[in-house]
Amino acid sequence: MFRFEHPDILYVLFALPALVALFVWMLLWQKKALRRYGEWKVINRLVPAMSKSRLIFRFVVLMFAFVFLILGLANPQIGSKLVEGERKGIDLMVCLDVSNSMLAQDIKPNRLERAKQAISKMIDKLGNDRIGMIVFAGNAYVQLPITTDHSAAKLFLSTVNTKIVPTQGTAIGEALELAAKSFDDETHSRAIIVITDGENHEDDAVEIAKTIADQGINIYTIGMGLPEGTPIPEYDQYDRQIGYKKDRQGNTVITRLNETALQQIAAEGKGIYVRANNTQAGLSKVFDEINKLEKTEFESKMFSDYESRFQYFIAASLLLLIIELLIFERKSKWLSKIKLFGN
Repeated sequence: MFRFEHPDILYVLFALPALVALFVWMLLWQKKALRRYGEWKVINRLVPAMSKSRLIFRFVVLMFAFVFLILGLANPQIGSKLVEGERKGIDLMVCLDVSNSMLAQDIKPNRLERAKQAISKMIDKLGNDRIGMIVFAGNAYVQLPITTDHSAAKLFLSTVNTKIVPTQGTAIGEALELAAKSFDDETHSRAIIVITDGENHEDDAVEIAKTIADQGINIYTIGMGLPEGTPIPEYDQYDRQIGYKKDRQGNTVITRLNETALQQIAAEGKGIYVRANNTQAGLSKVFDEINKLEKTEFESKMFSDYESRFQYFIAASLLLLIIELLIFERKSKWLSKIKLFGN
C-alpha cells in the first residue's frame, strides 16, 4: 500500500502553474525590454553569448527539483507488512440526503455543508468502528462501501454535492434498504444514520424502517432544517446564486423540515431523532447513543509497518539543483562547438 505521511504538503504543488506563468511573463518582458534597443536579430548578433534555450532548460530543471522536494517532504511510504488483527467496533452506514432542498440556508452555511462538517467530525471519533456512506435524492447510491479506512471516508465525503445524484426527490426508504444490504456481516452491531430534511416523496420509509429494525439494525434520524421553512437557492453553472427555486406557477418553493416523518422512522427503527440547528448538527448525541450498542469483534487487514521513501526524492531534488547551478545562461566558447542547446 502506498501513502504520503504528510499529504497536506502536496497542496504546495498547486503553485506550479503560477510559477510557470511568472516565468513566461518574465521572458516576454525581457524580450520587450530588449526590443527598445533595436531589432531582435541585431541584438542577438551583438550579444552572441546569450542563450534563451539554456534559460528555459534551467527553469525546467528547477521546477523538477521543486516537485521532487515537495514529494520528499510529503514523505512517500510503502506498506511493508500486512497483518490481520481483531478489532472491536460497530458497523455504521450514513445515509446523506443530497437533494436540492439540502441547499437551503436556514442552517448555515447550508443544510448539506453543515451535515458534511458534522459527519467529518464524527469520523474523527470513530476509533475501531467501520463506516460506509449512502447518498440519495430521487434514487440512492453507495458512495462508500463499509470500511475501516477513515481517511478514505473523509475523502469521499468531500466530493459529495447535490449534483452527484441525477434524479431529484427524497427516497429515504430506498436509502434505508440499500444501507441495510451494504452491511457485510450480520453478526456485528449495526446502525444506520439518516441525515435529511425529511421531505420524503418516493416511498413508505416508516414501514421500511420497521422491517430493517426487525433484522437487528438500529436506525437514527437527524433533521436538517427548521420547521418554519425557507426558500431553496438556485445557482448558475459558476455556482453563483441567481435566485430561488420556483414552481410552475412562479411561486417560490419553500422547503420545511418534516419532523413527524423522521420521528416515526427513528421510533420504528429503535433509534432516536435529533433536530439540527446552527449550533449543533445533532450527530454527537446520536453517536453517543450508538456507542451504547454492544461492540463486536471483527477481523481487519492493515499495514502495520511503513517504509519511508523520502530520501530518494530529496536526493533527486538536490541532484537537479546542482545540475541547474552548473548550467550557465551564457554560452561558453568550448561548449558552443557541441551545439547542445541549438542557439
